[in-house]
Amino acid sequence: MTAEQIKAARAALGWSIKEIAESTGIGSATLKRYEASQGIPKSRKGHLQLLRTHFENAGIEFIGAPDDRPGIRIGSPKT
Repeated sequence: MTAEQIKAARAALGWSIKEIAESTGIGSATLKRYEASQGIPKSRKGHLQLLRTHFENAGIEFIGAPDDRPGIRIGSPKT
């Protein structure tokens, strides 16, 4: 998951950084750093997987590869 995909997923869902921080336990400063990165953000605490799962549960599908047209698809939230 790239920084661009994180930004796109958050925008598609209309979520603020504060909302994501509160629902995942990932700090706001960390989320801002991820979004300001280029490519795949550096993460040591499993935050990217937690963030990915959080977005996927809301209906976001991550497509492509980091070096080959990464993007998102918007679907229905998982129940």
